[in-house]
Amino acid sequence: MRRRFNITGFCSPQRHYMVRLDDRLKAIKENYVDEGSYFVINRGRQYGKTTTLNALEEYLKGEYFVLSLDFQLMGTKDFSDEVIFANSFRKDIAMALEDVEEQTITLPRTASDGGAYGLKELFIDLSKMCRNSPRPIVLMIDEVDSAGNNQVFIDFLAQLRGYYLKRDKRPIFHSVILAGVYNIKNLKLKLRAESEHQYNSPWNMAADFKINMSFSVEQIASMLNEYETEHCTGMDVRSVAEEIYQYTSGYPVLVSSICKYIDEDIAADAGDVQLSRAWSEEGVAGAVKRILKDNPPLFESMAKQLDTYKDLHNIIEDIIYRGKRIPFSMEERSIHLGVMFGYLKEENDRVVIANRIFEMCLLNMFMAKEAITSEVFAKGGSDKPQFIKNGRLDMKLVLEKFVEYFDEIYNRKDAGFVEKYGRKFFLLYLKPIINGTGNYYIEAQTRDERRTDVIVDYLGEQFIIELKIWHGREYNERGERQLTDYLEYYHKDKGYMLSFNFNKEKKIGVKEITVCGKTIVEAVV
Repeated sequence: MRRRFNITGFCSPQRHYMVRLDDRLKAIKENYVDEGSYFVINRGRQYGKTTTLNALEEYLKGEYFVLSLDFQLMGTKDFSDEVIFANSFRKDIAMALEDVEEQTITLPRTASDGGAYGLKELFIDLSKMCRNSPRPIVLMIDEVDSAGNNQVFIDFLAQLRGYYLKRDKRPIFHSVILAGVYNIKNLKLKLRAESEHQYNSPWNMAADFKINMSFSVEQIASMLNEYETEHCTGMDVRSVAEEIYQYTSGYPVLVSSICKYIDEDIAADAGDVQLSRAWSEEGVAGAVKRILKDNPPLFESMAKQLDTYKDLHNIIEDIIYRGKRIPFSMEERSIHLGVMFGYLKEENDRVVIANRIFEMCLLNMFMAKEAITSEVFAKGGSDKPQFIKNGRLDMKLVLEKFVEYFDEIYNRKDAGFVEKYGRKFFLLYLKPIINGTGNYYIEAQTRDERRTDVIVDYLGEQFIIELKIWHGREYNERGERQLTDYLEYYHKDKGYMLSFNFNKEKKIGVKEITVCGKTIVEAVV
């Protein structure tokens, strides 16, 4: 059977190309399970949580009895009250026991004191089971988000915590592993009205899970080496791995998605003779373009979360459009949510978008909403035909026409308005010009409130555009030198600079200058 890159469900090394998890499993076992920790693997959607749990179950079997449950398999009715939940959970434990290779443990049934079988009786039975087991028992529960809005599950966690604190006297599971997007602390939040949010949690004794579950360049390269051994494409494995990482920052499903598109679409179209061209920087860029166009479930979930959490939406919009530098603090609820969902991360003590693909998706998302009523978007669309000559994009002309339009329509706005929205206007103008043929993204390393570098890919040609707020001639000259350094990094001889200048004596227009041997097309509005 031909192995494939998988982006749905959990991965199996027999059926799928995948990053090897041996080091991760060893770290989880030694640092958490062997220590008897209770913990949560909470990561964004499609971050490899289920794949990790399945692999960990096999990895632990030599020393532990592992009972693996999935709350996706429990319906809403199963959480309707304590009695129904206790009996449903008991049935799931009984089924999990059937999967234990050594049938040496059983789950007794304690009679209730004149009432129905509930959480109290369930935990008495679980304690007896653990006491009589010849090996320590590890409980795994996947998709705990499915129970997030149910008080009975919070009560279950409280019981589990109580037994954990007294486990020297009342035996219970050696280790408990819960997996889902939400941290258990936030499950408590979801049960309360907005005005009653608080952070008390029945899971506050859990260990912080600090294992890095994103893929490194080395791990991606290792997976590609397996593929290359079987397909002999002639790719430069290290170079392709680095390019994939540049777009994904190692987010597992995005890594696999790029590889899947190249393998099943781009390489198939290229044919055997051009396989190495498919597995290249050009092929990676093509795969990213298809991912953004197809709008996978991960992106749909992102749009839903941003609609739900307006503060998170506003933070991300400020980062993308304005380059706003926001100090990183997990105490800020919106930042906490963004990190939990996998959209944000910490870099140099400030908040940044988690990876380039997410940033491109978010930018497209914001642009789509703006485009409905945006005059500048419509203007870019109507001007588009004059910018494409012999299949190439004339970026200098794009800047010239934008300067004319901006000066006519927006230059009468106050400086604060332009400083806040100027870069957004240019991106809105540019979007319909390259839409369907090219992509652009904002270079995270150069983004701040004064300067933003935009990288445009159009039919294999790259354009480096610096968008900046004018802060004096000295600052401008420093920006020009920074742009030449950036052009050197990208092996380009020509770059572009768009300055929003609030000096009353400024000279509006576009000119070409030479700095450090590089040509810069500099536009001023």
